[in-house]
Amino acid sequence: MKNIIIGSDHAGFELKTKIIEYLKNNDYNVEDVGCYSIESVDYPDFAHKVASAVNKGNFTKGILICGSGNGVCMTANKYKNIRAAIAWNKQIAYLARLHNDANIICLPARFISQQEAIEIINVFLNTDFEGGRHLIRVKKISEIKKKIDE
Repeated sequence: MKNIIIGSDHAGFELKTKIIEYLKNNDYNVEDVGCYSIESVDYPDFAHKVASAVNKGNFTKGILICGSGNGVCMTANKYKNIRAAIAWNKQIAYLARLHNDANIICLPARFISQQEAIEIINVFLNTDFEGGRHLIRVKKISEIKKKIDE
């Protein structure tokens, strides 16, 4: 069985519920780290849970959802081994995986339909990283940051 971790804030709760149902119907074991209602919550609380688990290697990929996708993406990208990407269509999701080796997809719940979200997730989960010249670029993300931080 394939494992995936997912989290959202209140704006993404309803979409997250539909995505979980879809994933479970397609043989995914889904760990839902919240939120669990439409009651207002803070997106970093859930983005940290998903990003931390992927960063530690407990999951190879994660899904985050908030109203715009921006807040959860900014939070997730604070982690060393995370390459979170906002995707509002399947072409963006495809390139995020193919060229950037994204390991967390961030969805803007207020700007995409349930059907678009499912298409984006399918592309994200089923596209392999191309490597080659793109691997060199992906490695530079951490390497350059490390040099700047020194």
